Amino acid sequence: MSTSRAVPVTLAEIARLAGVGRAAVSNWRRRHPSFPERIAGTDTNPQFSLTDIEDWLRDNKKLKKSAEREWLWPAFEALGGRDETGAAIAEVGRLLAGRASDEGEEIRAETRELIERAVDLGQREGGTETFAFLLRRWLDVHVRQIATTPEPLASLMAELALGAANGVAGDSPGSSGGITVMDPACGPGHLLLAGADAARVSGAEALTLLGSDRDAVLASLADSRMALAEREGHREKEWAQVSVRAADSLRDDPFSGTPADIVLCNPPFNERDWGYEELATDARWSHGLPPRTEPELAWVQHCLAQLRPGGAAVLLLPPAVAARKAGRRIRGSLLRTGQLRAVVALPPGCAAPHSVSLHLWVLRMPVHGEGTPVGDRLLVADAASRFPRDAEEKWTPDWAAISAFVREAVEEADSPQAPACVRQVPVIELLNDEVDLTPGRHIAPSPADTAPRLAESWREFTGLTANVNKSARLLAALDLATAEADTPTATTVAELARAGALTLRGGQQPPEESIQAGPPSDDGIPLLTVPDLLVDGEPRSWLAPGTAAAGEAVIAEPGDIVVVGVARAFSAWVHEGPPTALGPQLHAVRVQPEQLDAWFLAGSLRAPANARQAGTHTTNSSRIDVRRLQIRQVPLGEQRRYGEAFRELTAFERLLRRAADLGTSLARDLGDELAAGRLANQA
Repeated sequence: MSTSRAVPVTLAEIARLAGVGRAAVSNWRRRHPSFPERIAGTDTNPQFSLTDIEDWLRDNKKLKKSAEREWLWPAFEALGGRDETGAAIAEVGRLLAGRASDEGEEIRAETRELIERAVDLGQREGGTETFAFLLRRWLDVHVRQIATTPEPLASLMAELALGAANGVAGDSPGSSGGITVMDPACGPGHLLLAGADAARVSGAEALTLLGSDRDAVLASLADSRMALAEREGHREKEWAQVSVRAADSLRDDPFSGTPADIVLCNPPFNERDWGYEELATDARWSHGLPPRTEPELAWVQHCLAQLRPGGAAVLLLPPAVAARKAGRRIRGSLLRTGQLRAVVALPPGCAAPHSVSLHLWVLRMPVHGEGTPVGDRLLVADAASRFPRDAEEKWTPDWAAISAFVREAVEEADSPQAPACVRQVPVIELLNDEVDLTPGRHIAPSPADTAPRLAESWREFTGLTANVNKSARLLAALDLATAEADTPTATTVAELARAGALTLRGGQQPPEESIQAGPPSDDGIPLLTVPDLLVDGEPRSWLAPGTAAAGEAVIAEPGDIVVVGVARAFSAWVHEGPPTALGPQLHAVRVQPEQLDAWFLAGSLRAPANARQAGTHTTNSSRIDVRRLQIRQVPLGEQRRYGEAFRELTAFERLLRRAADLGTSLARDLGDELAAGRLANQA
């Protein structure tokens, strides 16, 4: 590998490149005097030269025989800031697509060398795959700054737009053989590519893709991505006319006067500086000037203004847009003109920000002569209620089920077989003082849907209570000595660590830019923090694998003990979930099984009396000095006997919590049913 400067890599990155665990790399470092010296970091979290590591792995026959692209990313990540790395990746895509290099861009010699390596690799292993790999890694690192549309959601939005536009007679997309797809805030091109794929499936003979983004790096990446799609997948004929511009579409629309058949958009949310003053008299505001606090409604009207008659737009919007008081007049106008056709509430976790139920707005520009459907209806679909999240399980969107539900909602909305959580709401019913378009406000639970769900909940509750009783009988049968017994000698976590019976590692706060919100990807590492424990104990963020932050994080593996070092959330338990990164004031304890029983140690550590004697009052949060926590010194066999009792007690507590949550939910749902008068008459 030829580089003009040392590219730093962590132990975790070395493990991934070598195809082994991090412990194996630590072992190599300890046992082999020839292992490279660290060039940065600390002895606990060292960083090494990528070139030195590759040479050492090759010399010691430990080099992983895998795709060479894995070795590319650390060098790209070390280039510098977000923009320089992104521009380099865009240049790789541009060259792989057979385009000339961007003459207006000055590229350092070492960056140019790395770009040439990536292009050479792409020509050997596949240009699209190489570019997609680099783009995915770049987006993972900068996920807090760049909100992208997940590919399944982008495909669903494209399908909805084509369906809404093709669902009418007359001037519809494809009627003249061509379709124009536009995204005025295209980012790296997820929606443009989805629109192109959907249009091609629909039989479009000619395709025009128009995209713009005010971030020049994102626009460049989208342009390279479209060019590669044309070169790699459609060599037999010209795939599309593509034009991606770096421009602020609201202030300076690069495609003004160019009508589109479908517009797809995931606009920036909650931006105050969107051009309120300079655009006050803009002709696009046919439904009224959007208030300064309603930038999303500016994007809605901008997308409508881009449509040809019969065209359709689908936007991904935050739920507040459907209900905020400031936007009620514009929402009312969209309803009166019939241009807003549907609002779909997605389950939380479908896209960033993952904690809220985002909405899809489906809009359509009427064909000339259709008239104004004042008495029409608005389709509302509540996928958030249809696919509730289970707090007890790791939740990821079931895109096949969600897409099928939305598709059926649109296709069967007027039929008696319309799915539950879907309704056609008369517009006159919505035109009140609030003009609230939130789907859940207008959909009453269907008895046909509620009854099976209640029955399933009752079955689970019955099983829980049976298990609670069983566990209670086992715990009640424990023979607790009533007489004073000789108290065994106590030791502390610090003393056990010095003796080598356990290792203690303290969690840390990863860099803010490395933390990703929402449920983790398939290979993402959940990040557990004290605030998570104070809510419901479930991680609300994660780290991307292979990044420096993931490599330096303290990871709790299954079988480790997690100890909370804050009095208000103090606890200790044996970790049984996936490998999880620990935040500040969380500690991972790993025992030597021939000396300590993990369940005995966890149960002993979490005793309230233990927390009181190890607590400090140096801060308002009253921290726990984990190293001072005490454990009785008893033989291993005795530890295991107590460990089984602690394990049963932990299961009992878990059952009680789940039974309490489910019982509260059952009481609430049953109360709604009784209030609605659904108690059947007894014969």
